[in-house]
Amino acid sequence: MHRAAPKLPSWLPVDGFILALLGTVGLAALLPARGPGATVAEGASTAAVALLFFLYGARLSTREALDGLRHWRLHLTVLACTFVLFPALGLAARLLVPEVLPTTLYTGLLFLCLVPSTVQSSIAFTALARGNVAAAICAGSFSSLAGIVLTPLLAGLVLPGDGGGFRAGSLLPIVCQLLLPFLAGQLLRRWIGGFLTRHKKVLGRVDRGSILLVVYAAFSAGVVRGIWHQVSALRLLCLLGVEAVLLAVMLTATSYGAGKLGFRREDRIAITFAGSKKSLAAGLPMASVLFGAQAGLMVLPLMLFHQMQLMVCAFLAKRMAARTVPEPRRAAAPAGPGGAAPAEAVAAAGRRPPGPRD
Repeated sequence: MHRAAPKLPSWLPVDGFILALLGTVGLAALLPARGPGATVAEGASTAAVALLFFLYGARLSTREALDGLRHWRLHLTVLACTFVLFPALGLAARLLVPEVLPTTLYTGLLFLCLVPSTVQSSIAFTALARGNVAAAICAGSFSSLAGIVLTPLLAGLVLPGDGGGFRAGSLLPIVCQLLLPFLAGQLLRRWIGGFLTRHKKVLGRVDRGSILLVVYAAFSAGVVRGIWHQVSALRLLCLLGVEAVLLAVMLTATSYGAGKLGFRREDRIAITFAGSKKSLAAGLPMASVLFGAQAGLMVLPLMLFHQMQLMVCAFLAKRMAARTVPEPRRAAAPAGPGGAAPAEAVAAAGRRPPGPRD
C-alpha cells in the first residue's frame, strides 16, 4: 500500500520542481563547474535545450491547434497580453532603475515579460475555475509556438545589449537550438507521437532533468564570474515587490479587459490564466541561449515570478470555482468510469501542481 502524502493547504501549491531548481542553484553555488567541467556542462546544456524543443515540437498536436482557430479572438487577446501588454509594462519598469532595481535585475525582469505563456498550468487553473479548458489548451499552445519566434525578436529590440549580455549574434543560435529542433519534432510527430504518449512520465523526467542541467550550467557560470555579488537581499525584496505589482496588474487587466471585450465567463477565465502567466520551462533554455554566462542572474526574476503566479492563481481559481452557480441537477449527473462526473474529473486535474512544461 502506498503511503498518503501529507496534506498541504490547497491554496498553497508547493511545486516540487521549484524545490529541485533551488537545490540545483545551491549546488551550483557550492560546487560550480569550472575549467573542463564548465565546458562539458555548457555542451550538455546546449544539447539539453535542443532536446527540450524537439520534444515540445513532437508533442504539439497540429490538429488540435487548427481546431482551436475558431476561437481566434480569444487567442489574439492572449497573444496581445503576452507579447504586447507584458513587454509594455516591462519597459515602463525602466523608471525603477537604479533606485529600486539594478540594471541586471531589471534586464531579467524585462526578459520575463517577453517569454511565452504557460501551457499546463494555464489548463489546470482554467479547469479548476470551471472555465473554457479547450480554449486554454489552444491559447497556451499558440503562445508557446509564437514565443519561439517572437521572444528572440522582442529581446533583440528591447533588451539592453550592454547590461543584459544579449547579442544580435544570438539569433542564429536561437534558430539552431530552438526553432530547428522544434520543426524537426513537428515533422516527425506522425511517427513518434504514439511513443511519446506511451512514455509520457519518463519523458517528463527528461524535461525536468534537461531544465535542471540548463540551470546548473547557467548558475555555475554566474558564480565563477562573481555576478551574484551584484545583488543584495534588499534588492531581491524590491524585485519581489515589483513582480507582485506586475502580476496584480496583469490579472486585473486580463480579467476586466476580457469582460469589456464581451467574452463569456468561461472564456474570460481562460484569458485570465493564459494571459497573465509566464513559462519557466520555455524561458530558462531561451535565456541560456540569449545571455550565455549571465543567464543565471537573468532568469532569477522569472523563477520568482513563476512560483508567485502558481500560488496566487491557485487561490484565485478556487475562489472563481466557489462563485460558480451550478446548473440545476448538475451534481446528480452520472459518474464517469473513475467515480467522478466528467466536469469534476477535469476540475480535479487542475488541482495537481503544474508540471515542468510550464
